[in-house]
Amino acid sequence: MPRSTAADTPAALRLAEQTAEAMYSRDAASRLIGLEIAAVRPGYSRLTMLVRPDMVNGHHICHGGYLFTLADSAFAYACNAYNRNTVASACHIDFLAPAREGEVLEAECEERSRAGRTGVYDTVIRDHNGKVIALFRGKSYRISGEVIAGLEAEDSAPASAAAVSRVEGNPQ
Repeated sequence: MPRSTAADTPAALRLAEQTAEAMYSRDAASRLIGLEIAAVRPGYSRLTMLVRPDMVNGHHICHGGYLFTLADSAFAYACNAYNRNTVASACHIDFLAPAREGEVLEAECEERSRAGRTGVYDTVIRDHNGKVIALFRGKSYRISGEVIAGLEAEDSAPASAAAVSRVEGNPQ
């Protein structure tokens, strides 16, 4: 069961939901492969994906790239839920079991650490029976700006227009 924190106030939850809605509306990759947001709150997200026939590789299992995309997207929604532009600085995935065509997979991402501009997030992908398919760890880096300009972002004043247009110290 995901833990509850002080960031789970109604205002923080609504900000996370608005941020996820805005991101999803611009996230062509997630929409293309049919990712669905099941839950989001500050530092947390849960996404689902149906393994379609066009996602299966030559071994008749879900291609690892789709599993990575599912996990990476869950990571993105969790770390951007504060309405602060945040990108991946590093990530790693371990594939533990195959996923099959027709299965609905669930990726659950939880924040482990967030301090200054960096954070660490763990995502677990499970099949419809709860079996762990993959483990993903993402390291985040906060860049300048907000996901939704003008909405209050946690832990900072709204960024100026000049700050929004440039990336500060982005490791990518």
